Amino acid sequence: MSEPVTMRGPGTLSGPVTMRVLGMMSGTSADAVDTALVDLARDPSDPDVLTARLLDVDEHPWPGPLREAILDVLPPVSSDVATWDMLHAQIGAHLGEVAARVLERAVGEGGTGGTGAAGGTTGAGGADLVVSHGQTLHHWAAPDGRVLGTLQIGDAARIAEATHASVLHDLRSADVARGGQGAPFAPVIDVMLLGEDGGAVLNLGGIANVTLVEAAGSADSAAPAPADSAPAGSAAPDGASGAASPTVRAGDVGPANALLDSAVRRATAGRMHCDEDGRLAASGTVDQRALDELLADPFFALPLPRSTGREHFDAEYVERMSPRAARLDLPDLLATLTELTARTVADLVRESGAPVVHGSGGGMRNPVLRARLAALLDPVPLRSSEDLGVPSDAKEALLMAVIGWLSVHGIPALPVGPDGGPVTGARSAAVLGSLTPPVPVTGLDPCCAAPRGTSDPSDAPAARRPPRRLRLLGPDHRTPGGAR
Repeated sequence: MSEPVTMRGPGTLSGPVTMRVLGMMSGTSADAVDTALVDLARDPSDPDVLTARLLDVDEHPWPGPLREAILDVLPPVSSDVATWDMLHAQIGAHLGEVAARVLERAVGEGGTGGTGAAGGTTGAGGADLVVSHGQTLHHWAAPDGRVLGTLQIGDAARIAEATHASVLHDLRSADVARGGQGAPFAPVIDVMLLGEDGGAVLNLGGIANVTLVEAAGSADSAAPAPADSAPAGSAAPDGASGAASPTVRAGDVGPANALLDSAVRRATAGRMHCDEDGRLAASGTVDQRALDELLADPFFALPLPRSTGREHFDAEYVERMSPRAARLDLPDLLATLTELTARTVADLVRESGAPVVHGSGGGMRNPVLRARLAALLDPVPLRSSEDLGVPSDAKEALLMAVIGWLSVHGIPALPVGPDGGPVTGARSAAVLGSLTPPVPVTGLDPCCAAPRGTSDPSDAPAARRPPRRLRLLGPDHRTPGGAR
């Protein structure tokens, strides 16, 4: 017999139950940890809508020595298990400190404390769940595009100890285990934000990734329904809304900031980590022959879905692919690499026929990259993700929080791709993540939570009605002085 679910606060079966989730994200640039503290709840008047109220959005730069330690073990560098072990502990401890600081600040400003997963009331409470992406050290992609493994580190037990909250982590492994790419996960909220209108949502982080949504009802947008589950954003069974689902494709486009940052770091012997505002690139000239050699990389010909990382676009990538590019002076090299990113993104988006592009990520704050991308996309407009109602600096951390809400309610997060399976290419949809400690999470909505004790939460009938849209309430969130 299934046990009853646990609820936080005054929620009842007839009213909305709010779950407070802290999402934490550190991307391939390893420059900072983005956080978003958010209250998530079903809209009581429309269960197809998940409402999100942002309470706190911030950016927490990695401590200098720890960031250097992370960068020093990334490919093509060889490392040892002792170094990775120490980093796992140090990253986990730092993430725990960041999470506790955010939660303490929320309590100090009138938020409520909570009974944590570790038992007892904590001053750093106020969150039912912390979702930690961790720091990616390796993403194992074969030359044919198959992903065979992925590793994100950052000891979740240390985060749980620091916050006294349940921690969802290791988000990508379940999708990879079912044959998926394990990335990108941005389509989870991109589809919910775009709705039925369609378009492209671009993230320019260390790696550029894109979600392509073809408007529901168009000639080519009838994606077959998955046989064994209903991921978020898919057609909803069991009496849910019968609106047609859009066709969704997604994948990593190629390098965005990763090669630019590596080139600057290498040329300055670590004194600089990035080309601030693209100033160096703006003073350089694109070398067309070098650009053509870089564009010949077979990765760019792989179909979606596809994923990549610093394992491929590492510090020695330019020298491997184009010795000519490696001999350029730094401004010309950065101009050429900026053009590489703009060209690969624009080519893919134009081929998709997307009517509009919404961009986010650090690359959108690079005026040289943004201007070149806008020129190549023209007449397709390049807009900020702010136009979708999401602060650009909150988007990836909010993504983590939404994945957490879906997972602890037993709902596979990834939307359906053109073949009827998850957009990542997995054989079937998976509930994402692992939970530390393995005890019931507070704040669950009893109307959609999977009963405990099921071997696969996605099999629970109540969990098969995912929200189709995300609606942000506010804006009433605070962005502390350290936020971007």
